[in-house]
Amino acid sequence: MRHRVKGRTLGREKAPREALLRNLAASVILYEKVQTTEAKAKEVRPLVERAITTGKTPTLASRRHLMKFFYTEHPVKKILEVLSPRYEARKGGYTRIVKLGHRQNDAADMVQIELV
Repeated sequence: MRHRVKGRTLGREKAPREALLRNLAASVILYEKVQTTEAKAKEVRPLVERAITTGKTPTLASRRHLMKFFYTEHPVKKILEVLSPRYEARKGGYTRIVKLGHRQNDAADMVQIELV
């Protein structure tokens, strides 16, 4: 039974899974659209939305909080300079997941996660 089990392990241990999700979140923010599997997209969606919400208050504390999460400065700069003014009036729901079909190799459900 899977009572109160949250999240997906994505076939990885904790540290590689967290690294994968951090890098995928950075890619979604930098490129604004990424093609990936459905499970990974559903796991990374709350991370991206939380990062954009944090960046909507352009303070030093929010910059440092984002720098703790991302490995490089580039996604932090894009959130604070480009995305926070764009989503200033929007309360949430900054991402969209579009189903693309199945991957030919292993029939995994492929989706495209993009910023609205």
